[in-house]
Amino acid sequence: MPDINIELIPAGYMETNCYVVWEDKSADAIIIDPGGSSDAIIGFIAENKLHPIMIVNTHSHADHIGANLILKNEYNCPILIHSAEAAHLTDANLNLSAFIGFTEPISAPPERLLNDGDTIQLGNSSFKVIHTPGHTPGGICLYNGSILFSGDTLFAGSIGRTDFPGGSFEQLIESIKVKLMALPDEVKVYPGHGPSTTIGIERTDNPFI
Repeated sequence: MPDINIELIPAGYMETNCYVVWEDKSADAIIIDPGGSSDAIIGFIAENKLHPIMIVNTHSHADHIGANLILKNEYNCPILIHSAEAAHLTDANLNLSAFIGFTEPISAPPERLLNDGDTIQLGNSSFKVIHTPGHTPGGICLYNGSILFSGDTLFAGSIGRTDFPGGSFEQLIESIKVKLMALPDEVKVYPGHGPSTTIGIERTDNPFI
């Protein structure tokens, strides 16, 4: 398996973990959860001579999609999100941007809808889509065998909030215990906020699990 490079860029007003992911020996890249700070993301991509081929949103909250439209226009690459939240990207009430001061659209519509078990391809690397509802109805994680991008489903020592519209604590715990805790202990977890962790650490130390 080729080596995968991961750059974390704190994005937007909540410093969401935006990840730029690319393989060695290839300029193609995926942008995961560009919540804002488009200048920083564009600057990093230009400095490293990368070519974004898609934007993937782990869910549709404004702090994870804030730079979608700018980056879509900059790179003309498709936006991907779970099918349950397709309509949220362009609806300021559903993506919560209307409640935190955004007055202009922050995302274009998605061009590919994801569902559980789908595969996202980056060169010779593939990421499996794991549907993990609970934080939002269409929350997803991306898994490639050794790495998990967990969005706002699982954090180091915590879990995502469930008090937003469409959230469910019971559903989130089930998603984590049934789907994520079935992964090997050594899988490194890159969450939507905060530091990275591993499945093994969370299995042992996370108070919600």
